[in-house]
Amino acid sequence: MGGNFDWAAPDEEVHSFVNELERPIGTYLYGRRMYEVMVYWETPLTAADEPPVIRDYAEIWQSADKVVYSKTLEEASSARTRIERDFDPEAVRQLKNAAERDISVGGPALAAHAIKAGLVDEFQFFLTPVVVGGGKHGLPDAVHLELELLDERRFGNGVVYLHYLKA
Repeated sequence: MGGNFDWAAPDEEVHSFVNELERPIGTYLYGRRMYEVMVYWETPLTAADEPPVIRDYAEIWQSADKVVYSKTLEEASSARTRIERDFDPEAVRQLKNAAERDISVGGPALAAHAIKAGLVDEFQFFLTPVVVGGGKHGLPDAVHLELELLDERRFGNGVVYLHYLKA
């Protein structure tokens, strides 16, 4: 695999489903590394050879606010983006309480902080039928949460979507 994650790229069916999940998001919270991956979507994708589902996702991402938690990033590479040096659970709680749209947390380290602080109400997982060992943990250590399954979906390419609510 050469260290890349091309195998994880969603097909059109999965991408379309993801677009519908992302549409209600008004604010993305990212760690630096996840932001550096996602900022790709800031570039307007207007090429005729781009599938509509890809152009749609770019528009969804560009229309949302982003908060990037980083001690090293000097400036944002996207519009509607601010940088915070430290993750402050109380500030995020206030943002969450005042939000008119959904908030999403991206990146394993940042998600771990948010989960430990009790800020995450819903969990959405996409299981891809490929085993890759190593890397960062997707969930934090020393946390036990009871979850209620709200939805599940199987896709033609073998991907499975699971949606849970914190009980």
